[in-house]
Amino acid sequence: MDDRSSTVNRTHDVSGSRLRILIAAGGTGGHIFPALAVAQELQSRRAMRGAGLCSIEFVGTGRGLESRVIPAAGFALHVVAAAGLKGMGRMATFRNLLVLPRTFWQSGMLLCRFRPHVVVGLGGYVAGPVMLEAALARIPTILIEPNASPGFTNRALAPWIRFAALGFDSAAQFYGTKARVTGHPVREAFSRIAPKVHASPFTILILGGSQGSSALNGVVVQAIPLLASRLPGLRIIHQTGERDFDRVQAAYAASGLISEVYKFIDKMPETLGRADLVVCRAGASTVAELAAAGKASILVPFPAAADDHQSANARVLESAGSARMIEQHRLSPAELVENICALLAQPDTLAKMEQNVRAFSRPDSAARIANLIESVARMAPS
Repeated sequence: MDDRSSTVNRTHDVSGSRLRILIAAGGTGGHIFPALAVAQELQSRRAMRGAGLCSIEFVGTGRGLESRVIPAAGFALHVVAAAGLKGMGRMATFRNLLVLPRTFWQSGMLLCRFRPHVVVGLGGYVAGPVMLEAALARIPTILIEPNASPGFTNRALAPWIRFAALGFDSAAQFYGTKARVTGHPVREAFSRIAPKVHASPFTILILGGSQGSSALNGVVVQAIPLLASRLPGLRIIHQTGERDFDRVQAAYAASGLISEVYKFIDKMPETLGRADLVVCRAGASTVAELAAAGKASILVPFPAAADDHQSANARVLESAGSARMIEQHRLSPAELVENICALLAQPDTLAKMEQNVRAFSRPDSAARIANLIESVARMAPS
C-alpha cells in the first residue's frame, strides 16, 4: 500500500502521453455494455486528436458475461475472486465474506502492476472492493451509478470516490458535490430510431432480459389466449432467454397470433423500432435504451434486484408519464392484458409517453463520462 501511494503528490499531464484506465464492471450486460461504450469513446476521441495512446483494461470475476464480451471487444480482462454479500443466506454470506481478503489482495496487486490514472466502477461483485482499494491507495475513482436510487455498495462508496456519474437526477442527493448527472451510455443506434405512427396491426415487444425471466414469461404464456381473443391482429416479438424458449414458442404456435420468438435479440435497436409498446423489466440499461429510442413501456420491476433499484427506476418513469408500472406481485394475465389493450386503444397516449420518456435520454452520456475521466486523470499520479 505504501509503494502505491508514494507517487500521489505528482500531477500528470495526459494530453500527449499514455492514459491508463482500469474499469471494474461485470456480471450483467447492464454493467458491461455501458462500460464498453465509455471505453470506446475514450479510445476513439484520443485517436482523432492525435493524443497519446489510451490503455484501458477491465477487471471482473470472469463468471459473468464479461468473460466473453470484453475480450471480444479487444480489451484485456483481469479476473479476481469476488462474491456477493447482499440477499444471501447466512451460510452463503459467511462463505463469501471469507473471499474478501483474497479480493482485496488481488485488486491491490493489479493496481500496483497496472498503475491506473483513474479507476472507474460500474457495479458487480468486484467493483466495490476494487474502488475502495483504489481510493485507499489515493488513486482517483469515478463511480458510474445508472439507477434512480443507488444500491448499498454504491452508497457506501460515496465518501471515498472523486465523482459519481449519474443516470438520474434523483440519485444526486446521495453524492452531494461529487454528483455529475451524465446520463447512462447506450449505443448510438437507439437514438436514431424514428417515431412510429401507431395504428393497427400493433406490434408488442416483450423482453424477459438477456437471460430470460420465468415470472414474466410465465404470465405472458397465460395471457396469450386473452390477447388472441381481444387483439386478433396483434404481432408479438418476444425475447425469452434460453430456459423458457420452447414453452413460450409452443404457446404462440397454438394461439394463432403472429409472433417472433427469440432466445436473445442481437439487433435490439432495429427490433425496438418496430414496436408500438414494450413490456419489460426496469434495469438501468433497459430504461436508458427505452429513453433513447423514445418507446412507451409497461415495466415489471424485478423484485429481487439489489436494493429493489428496478422499482425506483420504474417509479421515476411512471411519475413522469413515460411508462406504466406493474409490480410483480400484482402481475397477472388479466392485469397485463388490460394494460396492453388500454394503451393500444389510445395512440395519442402512446405518443405522449414516447415524448415524455425521451426527456430522460442523454445521447452524449458516454462523451460526458469520458470528459470526466480525462479531467480527473490530469491530476492523477504519473
